[in-house]
Amino acid sequence: MAGQHLKNLITSQERLRDQVAHALRAALIAGELQPGTVYSAPALAADFGISATPVREAMLDLAGEGLVEPVRNKGFRITEVSERDLDQYTELRALIEVPTIGAITASADRRKLEELRPVAEEIVTSARDHDLIRYLDADRRFHLSLLALSGNDRLVETVGDLRKRARLYGLTALAERGLLVASAQEHHELLDLMLAGDAAAAEACMARHLGHVRSLWAESDERAGAVAATAR
Repeated sequence: MAGQHLKNLITSQERLRDQVAHALRAALIAGELQPGTVYSAPALAADFGISATPVREAMLDLAGEGLVEPVRNKGFRITEVSERDLDQYTELRALIEVPTIGAITASADRRKLEELRPVAEEIVTSARDHDLIRYLDADRRFHLSLLALSGNDRLVETVGDLRKRARLYGLTALAERGLLVASAQEHHELLDLMLAGDAAAAEACMARHLGHVRSLWAESDERAGAVAATAR
């Protein structure tokens, strides 16, 4: 992993611990940190050009999210996510999000829905630009802000946690193949249906969108497997 790349992710705008956690998530997404591999805090700290303490703190934050697991006297192992895990995360999200989208369509202030249009466009633009960090950040803000219109904070918190655990590894290759753009454009379609007041169609769109996200996970897994086989 390129130390200079990690250094570039560190700024003075937020707590060092939070910055490191964000950078580590970015490295996971880009495939720079590999599932099943153990990384030591001192080694990562050297890449960041900082002390090991904030790295350990950030790794503990990621452990709380299920992204890594501590390995005694060695460091932290990047958690591997099985196909069964991904299927279950998708099922849970569908059980929660699909009916919630229908309810929000029937009750939400249309102005609040329209306010999400720039975020939907940011998702599309970042997908086209292969800006994965911005893509995932905009996608997270869109979905959680939309669900927040339900007024149920615990629901939003639960979906946020599911999203963290069902992260995508090696998204870079998918973005370069243009596979993220179609999924990104579905956010505009969803908003159009909700603004039209068509709850049934909005629910169907949300279900289809989650299915496409699961397909991207499968694509990412296949790419990771191919890379591992080549390495061997």
